[in-house]
Amino acid sequence: MSKAGKRLLAAAQEAKEIAQGRKEPAGIFVPADINVRDIRRKLGLSQEDFAAEFCFTVTQIRDWEQGRSRPLHAARAYLMMIKVAPDTVRNILKEVVSEAEREVAA
Repeated sequence: MSKAGKRLLAAAQEAKEIAQGRKEPAGIFVPADINVRDIRRKLGLSQEDFAAEFCFTVTQIRDWEQGRSRPLHAARAYLMMIKVAPDTVRNILKEVVSEAEREVAA
C-alpha cells in the first residue's frame, strides 16, 4: 500500500475512534463557512459598529457578508468566539486596550 493509502486508512481509523468516543480529536474543528451577518445581527450591530467593536474593517465585514471573500481560519475561530461569548470577547478586548494604554503611559 502507498504512503497516501496508509495515511488515509489511519485517518479513517482515527475518525472512527473519535466518533466512538475512544479518542479525543487532535484539534478544534473550525467550520469552513460561518455566517457573519447572522452573528452581527444577533448582536444588534451595524456593520460599522461590529467592525469597530471587534477589530475588523468594515470592508472585511461587507466582503464576508456579500460572499466576495471568506474569513481565514483564525478569523473564523475568532468569529465563533464572538458568536458564543460576545461579552467575554468584549471584556478581553477592553482589558487588552487598557493594558496597552498603561504601557504607553509608563
